[in-house]
Amino acid sequence: MKDKIVMPLWTCCLFIVVMNTTMFNVSLPVIIHDLQITSDLGSWVISSYSIGYALSTVIYSRLSDRIPVRKLLTVGLLILGLSSLLGLFAHNFAILLLTRILQSAGAGVMAGLGLVIASRYIPVERRGAAIALISSGSAMAFGLGPIVGGLISEYWGWNGLFAITVLVLLALPVLLYFLPRETVKTDQPFDVIGAILTVINATTLLVAITQQSWLWFAVGVISLVAHLLYIQKASLPFVNPQVFRTPGYTRLILIGFCVLVVNLGNLFLMPLVLADLYGRSSLAIGLLIAPGAIVAAFCTRFVGRWIDRYGNMRFMIIGHTLLAAVLALFMLGLDQSALIITSGYLFFSPALSASMASLNNEASRVLPKAQIGSGMGMLQLIQFFGGSVSVAVCGLLLHSIPGVSVEQAYHVVYACLLLVCVVSLGLTVWHSRASRSGIKPVTLDN
Repeated sequence: MKDKIVMPLWTCCLFIVVMNTTMFNVSLPVIIHDLQITSDLGSWVISSYSIGYALSTVIYSRLSDRIPVRKLLTVGLLILGLSSLLGLFAHNFAILLLTRILQSAGAGVMAGLGLVIASRYIPVERRGAAIALISSGSAMAFGLGPIVGGLISEYWGWNGLFAITVLVLLALPVLLYFLPRETVKTDQPFDVIGAILTVINATTLLVAITQQSWLWFAVGVISLVAHLLYIQKASLPFVNPQVFRTPGYTRLILIGFCVLVVNLGNLFLMPLVLADLYGRSSLAIGLLIAPGAIVAAFCTRFVGRWIDRYGNMRFMIIGHTLLAAVLALFMLGLDQSALIITSGYLFFSPALSASMASLNNEASRVLPKAQIGSGMGMLQLIQFFGGSVSVAVCGLLLHSIPGVSVEQAYHVVYACLLLVCVVSLGLTVWHSRASRSGIKPVTLDN
């Protein structure tokens, strides 16, 4: 595989896919006004894409164990591109929501298969750099999405946001040309029932949190119990229980959950702080956040090489330490100046990219080759679920603490994120010590 061509192009596509979330954040008030819908309905423009993206990511990753990557990529990008064309003409809420759901069904192919092809076709000595490159695409998208969304919405209207996503169709023929051809694996059937139960589990629990519904929570718990019982009887379940027996993998899952809680929680809070405390416009908010994303992308080439040279755990610990320091800065000084957010994110964004690249590279190292697809897919599903939970919980905390001003509420929520980061740092140190003490993970050659 020509990874020097495939991985940068893949990163560009992933950048567009991830930016498709943050672009719509700044345009949501305009969409609500234009379509004459309530805020609750409008929130589903964002949440439907996030939920579908998380679920389709693990499904594509799991399917890669049985279906060639080229076929999955073709299906995913065609769904994403064609649904984006439909979005250009979405002038009522029903079509808009349908478009966002279809977009999410195709978008997961980039995140779901990116780590799979890096783990399968790039040598270990260069894999860290490739995974760091993918992580930089996500970091850039989170930072630049508000700017792009604000500019397009202001000059072309929110329907113009869909034109950006159509661009992924241009990358499809190039990727198909350079990706290796694989043998179709038809000896193992795909667990459709398990996939459906996974979708129900994630969807019901996320809806329960976002809607604060005990009924949906009960449905989610019942579906989760039913899924666990099903896994015990299924011969080749969609959620492969074998991956959780890999030494260290469960710790990495928990770390990934915590890191995305911290990341998406912070990305949710920063624009609100800049708007509520400093009165910044959507475009100004994007401009204040963008430098951190640009620095993260610039540092990627060096971080990837350093990870390959010095190992994953060192950079996971360094990244977590920097994240904790920035969150402490935000917690104590976010009401001093808007530049506190900008300067802090200059360190937060590259630290996050280093942490995620190291985490994903470590997961690809400990997982047996036969479990790369299911293991990496589950890792990403848990990560995205953590991010979705984080946004919902942060939003609830901001408005549910009695007797606390808005300014004080931000301090409290950032303190919660700092606590999660410290827990994640503790898990990282534990994993590092366990790896050095003779509990050696299964390698790709096993």
